[in-house]
Amino acid sequence: MAQYTLMKTEGRAKRAKFETVHGTIQTPVFMNVGTIGAIKGAVSTQDLYEIGTQVELSNTYHLHVRPGDKIVKQLGGLHKFMNWERPILTDSGGFQVFSLAKLRKIKEEGVHFQSHIDGHKIFMGPEESMQIQSNLGSTIAMAFDECPSSVADRDYVQKSVERTTRWLARCKKEMARLNSLPDTINKEQLLFGINQGAVYEDIRIEHAKEIAKMELDGYAVGGLAVGETHEEMYRILDAVVPYLPQDKPTYLMGVGTPANILEGVDRGIDFFDCVYPSRNGRHGHVYTNHGKMNMFNAKYELDTRPIEDGCGCPACRHYSRAYIRHLLKAKEMLGMRLCVLHNLYFYNHMMEEIRDALDEGRFAEYKKMRLEGFAAGEQK
Repeated sequence: MAQYTLMKTEGRAKRAKFETVHGTIQTPVFMNVGTIGAIKGAVSTQDLYEIGTQVELSNTYHLHVRPGDKIVKQLGGLHKFMNWERPILTDSGGFQVFSLAKLRKIKEEGVHFQSHIDGHKIFMGPEESMQIQSNLGSTIAMAFDECPSSVADRDYVQKSVERTTRWLARCKKEMARLNSLPDTINKEQLLFGINQGAVYEDIRIEHAKEIAKMELDGYAVGGLAVGETHEEMYRILDAVVPYLPQDKPTYLMGVGTPANILEGVDRGIDFFDCVYPSRNGRHGHVYTNHGKMNMFNAKYELDTRPIEDGCGCPACRHYSRAYIRHLLKAKEMLGMRLCVLHNLYFYNHMMEEIRDALDEGRFAEYKKMRLEGFAAGEQK
């Protein structure tokens, strides 16, 4: 079984290690998003080792649609398929139910929706989500949930959350069954439950209490970063995290900017994931200690400096701003790749600094310094 060890706390911030069948995760951690079993932007798993990635995140729904989870199972599971030995977390497909709203129909047994690729009908419920994730053989499977809109009315959110709780019980039961089968790839697969409740603190707290009783391997806060303000997100975290088990990992799904991560760590979050670093990188937007830079900017045309002085990423060690700008302008894939590598390295390295700051009891001052740096740079 997985072992979560809390090593240090500073206020609500947690510094821990989470031992899994695919290696130990040092937290707080940022998971690098490889939706279909690869990071967008021509980034290989060898690159991920080089830039300090601890956990890769893939998507249940997308891999089910293409190439098919049964095919991945025949090929030995996702770790073998993508040649990655460290932990993988697979999300449950629940968020796609939210994002494909026009193509879906939610019922008690699960969700009927259409593939975004070719329109064929798909049914996914708690059992199907667990079966797909078991076929993929990920380290951590996420429970199947509904992610209600942050602007949904209270009555809808209440009913949705109650159904998510019932679905979680079904996920837990099915996961136990799958882990006991002889041909299961990863019999140690872990299950994280997801707290929902939109922006209603009381619904969130009640739900957190309910799922905390279920003794899962970890707990996520879902349904944030979907349209509410940063202030609302922080308010919900302040309210709900104290009701999630302190001795289990907490995961804030789909968040976020470097500033969001610092605020999340401060509120007791262990795990983060977000498409920002790779998506922004593909558009030539790179993160630095002084805010974001747009590499398409004409002022970098003759700039021989790296993206950021002192950065140890493959882009900064070998190439100039001028060259990277040229690649992007010429629509050369290497330009995207270098920006994505820089951004993921930046995030992974920031998490390392956060862990060091927590180890040394100086997270509060580190957070203050970082936020001031980001704010100063963005005004230039």
